[in-house]
Amino acid sequence: ARCRRGRCGGGCGGERGGAGVGACGGAGANGERSGGRVAGARVIGADFTGAALVGSDLRGARFHGSDFSKADLSRADMSESSMMGASFDGANLSDAVLRSAEANGADFARADLSGADLRELEGGGSNFASANLQEARLDEAELNGVNFSRANARGASFREAELTAANLQSGRFDNASFREAELDMASLRGATFAGADFRGASLDRTDIGGVDLSRARGLNQSQLDDACADSGTKVPSGLTAKTCAGRQIGRAHV
Repeated sequence: ARCRRGRCGGGCGGERGGAGVGACGGAGANGERSGGRVAGARVIGADFTGAALVGSDLRGARFHGSDFSKADLSRADMSESSMMGASFDGANLSDAVLRSAEANGADFARADLSGADLRELEGGGSNFASANLQEARLDEAELNGVNFSRANARGASFREAELTAANLQSGRFDNASFREAELDMASLRGATFAGADFRGASLDRTDIGGVDLSRARGLNQSQLDDACADSGTKVPSGLTAKTCAGRQIGRAHV
């Protein structure tokens, strides 16, 4: 059934005019039930603020422009769903599955995505500011222009992810994996990367000004030659940092 503004028509087993997902077999806005099954549902501009959707089956559903602020979607399966422009501000998505989902322009600010599976996510232009992404998997995700400022992504995996022009400023990425990731023109200023793995990552014009990369793993001189450093940049022993103009301005931090 096609749902608009939190109201569903017939065809999903609930009464016409029911609230959001609740009318289609799961928990409605501000509801208490969990584990609903609404795979393939179409919900446009609905309000699920604070809804309890723990472990719900939302595979292939469409939630364009819907509001899931502060909702509990922990362990929910939203794989291959479409949530473009939706808001998950402050929502609990811990251990949720969003694999191959479309989330372009979605808002995940302050959301808990710890342990979540976001592999192959299409999330260009989305907002993860101050989100908890500890141990999350974002391998092969499309995250161009995404805002990860002040995010906690310690131990997260961004292997082969596209992060062109992404904002990682002031985030925590200790022990994260960026192997084979594209970080071209991204900003890493103020972020931490102790133990982070950059093997094979592309750093073309990446802003590493003032960043301490002395304990990062897998960096080589060719990568640093492509990046944009400044006098505050610290790099592993044996490597040097340069400005984009090519003038050497820093040496290895021992």
